[in-house]
Amino acid sequence: MVDICCVGHITDDKVVTNQSINYMPGGTAYYFSCAVARLDMSYLLVTALAPSEMKYVADLQDQGVEVHVQPSAYTVNFENIYGDDSDQRTQNVLQKADAFTIEQIEQVDAQIFHLGPLLADDISVEFIKTLGAKGLVSLDVQGYLREVVDHKVYPANWPEKIEALQYVHTLKADEAELYALTGYNNVLQGAKLLADWGVKEIVITNGSKGSIIYSDAEFYTIPAYRPITIADATGCGDTYIAGYLFKRIKGAGIQEAGEFAAAMATLKMESSGPFMGKEGDVVQFLAMK
Repeated sequence: MVDICCVGHITDDKVVTNQSINYMPGGTAYYFSCAVARLDMSYLLVTALAPSEMKYVADLQDQGVEVHVQPSAYTVNFENIYGDDSDQRTQNVLQKADAFTIEQIEQVDAQIFHLGPLLADDISVEFIKTLGAKGLVSLDVQGYLREVVDHKVYPANWPEKIEALQYVHTLKADEAELYALTGYNNVLQGAKLLADWGVKEIVITNGSKGSIIYSDAEFYTIPAYRPITIADATGCGDTYIAGYLFKRIKGAGIQEAGEFAAAMATLKMESSGPFMGKEGDVVQFLAMK
């Protein structure tokens, strides 16, 4: 049995700006795996991609990550197009990978299964239910709130949310995703509704304004730490939940785990690419605050 198993697609992303076109790996599976690669716990990534992108798996394996690959005809391919305003993005899905199957995880045992669907049909409700009987399920909900029409990504409802969320222990969302899930702009009301639907720990992030975690009728306010510089914010949410789950599985309380997660995300923001540090780097960072 491993401490944490992440299930999600590694993407082959195309990033288009006025200055350049770049290709790079991405997705929850990639950023989460890099973030936990040097932390003191046992970890497994279950992913699916085409043979042409196996170089991304090799990169993770070089970092010491154990990876189980489900063969897929294609790799998820996101195209992100930025104009003069870098905050405005057009997102297209040029290719989709095969959905995950229950058979793929029948022999996998973990204390926590972290699910990172990128699109609504990546992971079925039955898949979540099956994992809920094997361990605690953590879910980054963003993929269930996306709809692809003619290759373009649009916000969408998740019709099966109430059925699925009763099997989810920890849910991570930002404030916009919380509104899409619950219809509440108010974080406190939205979190309470998710708890009514069965989620035990609700982690709501809000960038530079920090985050709020709700569990057992108690709210925890987690500060955002100011980075020295902002080099790359991509994958900060995945880094945050990686740090949070790591500390929780090590026995830390919610406040301590949240502060560790926030610090880890800040360190990631200060350099391009995924988080490549160690637990000691985060501890040292927090000691100076």
